Amino acid sequence: MKVFIIIFVFIYSWTSSGQASDFEHIDFTKAENIVKLNKGKSLDNLPLLAHELTSKLETDVEKFRAIYRWVCENISGDYKQHNKVSKKLVDLKNDSLGYIKWNDEFKKEAFKTLLKDKKTMCTGYAYLIKELCFIANIECKIIEGYARSFETNVEKLEYVNHSWNVVKLNNKWYLSDATWSSGYMLNGYFFIKDYNDGYFLTEPILFAKNHFPVHEKWFLNDSLIKNKFEAEPIVYGETFKHQIIPKTPKKLYTSIPKNEEVVFTFQSLEKIEDKDISLVQVLEKEQKAFKIYNLKNENGKVSFKYIFKHRGTYDVHLKIKSDIVASYSIKVLKNKTLH
Repeated sequence: MKVFIIIFVFIYSWTSSGQASDFEHIDFTKAENIVKLNKGKSLDNLPLLAHELTSKLETDVEKFRAIYRWVCENISGDYKQHNKVSKKLVDLKNDSLGYIKWNDEFKKEAFKTLLKDKKTMCTGYAYLIKELCFIANIECKIIEGYARSFETNVEKLEYVNHSWNVVKLNNKWYLSDATWSSGYMLNGYFFIKDYNDGYFLTEPILFAKNHFPVHEKWFLNDSLIKNKFEAEPIVYGETFKHQIIPKTPKKLYTSIPKNEEVVFTFQSLEKIEDKDISLVQVLEKEQKAFKIYNLKNENGKVSFKYIFKHRGTYDVHLKIKSDIVASYSIKVLKNKTLH
């Protein structure tokens, strides 16, 4: 398992959104080969790099694919920057203006490290994607917001801590996160390269499971714009890999009376087999599988049930194959009086 208001309603005649499935007919083989041929290229001359990556490709989505994959494959996460920013976020938790001032200065240092060592954090990934797209004549923006993980912004949105991109293709806006596509931090001191295609042109409702933009219009979904923030179940990189959208329980923390049936539901954007679905509890280094029942799996809509027969708090996890994709906390009470 990897770790990671009143809202105005906007009308989108100009910002209709999409997802990767819009381009199922596109063969990205040529773009992927160009990325391989340009492995290790310098960042000293971005116009030349953009030309090498995109000049032989016909469509904007292929060009964006080449830019995105190259950045993910050739730029590494910088654990030193990661730890420095994490510490400063804690130190200045109650001084947002102080943090903004510090962060503006820190960005200058971060961009120098990016260009020199090809190491960066989320802002650097998003910046490089945007610059290469600009040179390739593709409209792309940096979006600032709240990343929600097992460790941060869990129950409420406490501070802005992440950046990602939106890109306009065929007059639609699409969401992508090169930082989380490229790999993950291990124990705060090692960056593990592990490309995750689930963050490339991601379906907006799935993306919103752990991305909350400062400006709500960049949810790219009207229903998300209208809704208030809720502490939903925690999701992980594997959630995006398997293209899973948890539906119920809707909240991270759920209280129920003893012996009440709980219905777990999720949407799968890719075909999934019944045998690959399970609900587990992690006990020290072991996992206990619950005996779920009434499993239904039709047209990407999956549901199953479980009855918690004993009092206590259960941290339970939805698994697809060997990967945990969602975590819930179920508090089982003695009777039907819920607080």
